[in-house]
Amino acid sequence: MSSVDAGGFLEKQFKLSKLGTNLQTEFIAGLTTFMVMAYIIFVNPNTLNMGGGGLDIKQVATVTCLVAGVMSIAMGLYTNRAVAIAPGLGINAIVAYTLVGAMGLSFPEAMGVVVTEGIIVTLFVLTGVRKYVLEVVPLVLKKAIGVGIGLFILFLGLKNAGIIVFHTDVFDGSESSTVGRLDLAPLNTWSIFVAMVGLLAIILLMARNVKAAIFWGMIIATIVAYIVPGNVATFPSDPFAGPDFGLIGDFSFGYWGNLGALTSILVVLSLLMTDFFDTMGTLIAVGGQAGYLDENGELPDSEKPLLVDSLAAVAGGAMSASSATSYIESTAGVSVGGRSGLTVVFTGLLFLVALPFVALVGAVPSVATAPALIVVGLLMMSTLAEDEGTDKFGNKKNIDWSNMEDAFPVALTMLIMPFTFNITYGVGAGFVSYVLIKIARGKAKDVNPALYIIAAAFLLYFLRWALFDAQF
Repeated sequence: MSSVDAGGFLEKQFKLSKLGTNLQTEFIAGLTTFMVMAYIIFVNPNTLNMGGGGLDIKQVATVTCLVAGVMSIAMGLYTNRAVAIAPGLGINAIVAYTLVGAMGLSFPEAMGVVVTEGIIVTLFVLTGVRKYVLEVVPLVLKKAIGVGIGLFILFLGLKNAGIIVFHTDVFDGSESSTVGRLDLAPLNTWSIFVAMVGLLAIILLMARNVKAAIFWGMIIATIVAYIVPGNVATFPSDPFAGPDFGLIGDFSFGYWGNLGALTSILVVLSLLMTDFFDTMGTLIAVGGQAGYLDENGELPDSEKPLLVDSLAAVAGGAMSASSATSYIESTAGVSVGGRSGLTVVFTGLLFLVALPFVALVGAVPSVATAPALIVVGLLMMSTLAEDEGTDKFGNKKNIDWSNMEDAFPVALTMLIMPFTFNITYGVGAGFVSYVLIKIARGKAKDVNPALYIIAAAFLLYFLRWALFDAQF
């Protein structure tokens, strides 16, 4: 294909002139988005291994790049929107700590949960149910879920950095039992020093409006890790071994038999909730900056990006990379002029170009990726600063902390997630408490029937030990 033909194809496919952009601008935007998102190549393998899955770092890095590359290209080609996709922080933490760590699922079974969630979300998009659920769930609960996951990720970052520790040698007064407590670790190790250097670097770079601050902060921390004594980091023996596709297709639906019907349904529901609200918030945020929204603040043809995002969840589970989702970091590319899907086509291609170098991920220690978790967790809490007012459905945008109907469910949701290391518990506590308080205050009619069904299911889940003598 000649350059003229190529230019004609790009213009026809991506409508560059109509969107006020050009090939050079789209490439720079795609590169910017890639640099801002590239931290996930390093963070995703470490996060998925936190639950004791014993995964091969290179294999996880391979599928991370593959899913991000393929699905970002699909988003660009099908929707012509500058929204990139990669395995999402939040659901990968659920996989590691809740499904594998707490519930004892094998990693393939945990990926089976992700595939199931992705298939259901895809069906919801095709049938219009996804929009309905997004509308009936109160904004305060949507915010609480996002903030709770942010706190959870922040907690994981502090833990991986070694800054906080859990003591189990604390006696509760009896002769036979002990209780645990969190504590600030002695700040006297080289590992903590490396993490704090990385965190400081990210903060300073963000203050200087450097787009890829998180990525460069990890690189700086990694370099420091090899300079300081104490064997903080170990360089891989074969850094250019190339990708390893061994995890592709390694998923199983055996979780249903291991967890039982009720727990399986609610675990999938928890992932659904996370996926639902995170994606819509991202699409609106990116759309607002890129000029995609209409006069009512809505995203035209939203079914297209929602469909690709839902299929990305299926692809992420099927490739054992965890659920893939739309990335808020896409705003970085938009901020430098990216307007069409060509932006994220370039981003996806760069993820694929990174495949031959994934073995280098093993050179990045977990203390160097911990600052990324801390910063991303903090950024996810920014929804608490939402302006006052209501949306088109009459739901309040802000959280009224003086109103128990808002404050109690939100606080439970946000705090139970990090305190129990279980996002499902936090989501369930939020829905149950929200409905019960509404009933107690004589506002039962204000609650959508769908919320009663969700809350009843979670209440049954919380009472499973008392009602069914459950062992899970």
